[in-house]
Amino acid sequence: MEQYQFKVDAVSSKERLDVFLSAQQTELSRSRLKKLIVEGRVTVNDVVRAVGYKVREGDQVTVQVPAPVPLDTLAEAIPLNIIFEDEYMIALDKQPGLVVHPAPGHYTGTLVNALLHHCKDLSGIGGVERPGIVHRLDKDTSGLVMVAKTEAAHKNLAAQFKKREIRKEYLAIVKGNVKKDTGSIHAAIGRHKIHRKKMDTRASNGRDASTEYQVIHRSKGWSYLQLWPKTGRTHQIRVHLASIHHPIIGDQLYGGKSADLKMPRQALHAHKLELKHPITGSDLAFCAPLPEDMEVFLQSQGYDPPQKD
Repeated sequence: MEQYQFKVDAVSSKERLDVFLSAQQTELSRSRLKKLIVEGRVTVNDVVRAVGYKVREGDQVTVQVPAPVPLDTLAEAIPLNIIFEDEYMIALDKQPGLVVHPAPGHYTGTLVNALLHHCKDLSGIGGVERPGIVHRLDKDTSGLVMVAKTEAAHKNLAAQFKKREIRKEYLAIVKGNVKKDTGSIHAAIGRHKIHRKKMDTRASNGRDASTEYQVIHRSKGWSYLQLWPKTGRTHQIRVHLASIHHPIIGDQLYGGKSADLKMPRQALHAHKLELKHPITGSDLAFCAPLPEDMEVFLQSQGYDPPQKD
């Protein structure tokens, strides 16, 4: 159990309790603080208050942080392609077919299982002893994934993603010849009203989403694209490309199945990330090379892709 104490000054007076606490420290995220407040682990002058309580000058705020709850997940010796690692974070190149988090049907063999084996000293993030995966890739999407090793790093990286300060670049092979050399897709994305595993640009509850693209190469019946998602919605690139009638080859969920153009999974790869180090603030750029299955597909179609970096 850890305990933090803060005294409210005149500048912070009348701020919401969760906002005040978020500004006072870097270890705990605002969502984590809200949870602690709701659980009654935050007191103001020894009295439990609600999240929306407005603090006053002179208030003594105490936060009790319980020890992380052990995660009932096995550590497994699954190979990881680590591109960068220090005491705060990991950048790795996820292979296609690897599920990120344990879920129904995938309780073992996930990236989390692998990280629990690799990282012997992971901090409890969000109150649970688990690797702090900051963002996710779909099971059959390959490429870069960021992992935070401390709560402070997790909070900072999550904020960079939320503020859209991280530049993300993907590579994809799609059906059809994309007419424009460059373009933008602006279409809100929400849950499909019938197929709950799918997302849709026509959903009534859609959230704004934007993706920019550039054609690298065109051939008979397919195009090779470079993409920059400006937002991070579920299945965003897959849904956006399907919405302009160029689904990703191999994407069974969004119309990418093809009798002539065969891929064992959706041909989508998280190629590059540019961001600030969560603790030092230094500029970082990570690149995961085109995976073998996508490279083999392109070569089988008579195109030898240059190694982009």
